[in-house]
Amino acid sequence: MSDTMLLIAYCAFLGCGVGFLAGLLGIGGGLIIVPVLSGILLHFQVVDASLVLIVAIATSLASILFTSTASALAHHKNHNVPWEVAPWVMAGVAVGALISGFCAGLLPELVVRWVFSVSLVLIALKMVYSSTKKQQKIRALPNHLVLASLTAMMGGLSAMIGIGGGALLVPFLTYFSVDMKKAIGCASVCGIVIALFGSLGYVTSGSIHNTWTEGFAGFVYLPALFGIVLTSWFMAPLGAKATQFLPISTIKKIFAALLLGIAANMIIH
Repeated sequence: MSDTMLLIAYCAFLGCGVGFLAGLLGIGGGLIIVPVLSGILLHFQVVDASLVLIVAIATSLASILFTSTASALAHHKNHNVPWEVAPWVMAGVAVGALISGFCAGLLPELVVRWVFSVSLVLIALKMVYSSTKKQQKIRALPNHLVLASLTAMMGGLSAMIGIGGGALLVPFLTYFSVDMKKAIGCASVCGIVIALFGSLGYVTSGSIHNTWTEGFAGFVYLPALFGIVLTSWFMAPLGAKATQFLPISTIKKIFAALLLGIAANMIIH
């Protein structure tokens, strides 16, 4: 088996896990894809070490375009997408993701690594906190322009670290008393927008570093993208169905512990 085929096989296995998580928690899977794919790319020496994190983030975003679409369709079918809110959130994350996608490739690798690691820690702590909170005060969503502005910042950070935005949007929406399942459904739809506009920025900004003949579209590594999408597309609907049966609070605690471990590993290395 050639190295490229073996890499695709590794990425297909990775896609199984991230696809299920995309549907289950409304995340695009980038929190797992980026660190794992970074290791895979380094192992196969696909790209220089100074660019490996950016390539992993860009490829993660491109894969989220597919996993979030599958997840969003499943959540829409289950009537879990609050369409009275979603368009304004989508507009905000689109602007943030597009700007971030163009700018992230200009940042030093160490800065991106620390931004990613610190974000993981904060997201993990928020997950633990929200999963143990029994009651919360009822709060109304801010007006549409404020909502779009706030979510633009979340879209920008999500694109910068290669995630679909669910890890930020779900706690944000539930803070304003949006039902958990509807928050996850909204995050899935917004993941499509973040991935689309963020990927556009990474493809454009990375075109001076890599070429199509090397298997790249800008910073997106196409063989890895193919492997992840090959399985994640089919696993996302299963994760969406699982939200009807599994204890989300327990899953969030386990996932939060995993994120803390990944963050520690990225900081150490």
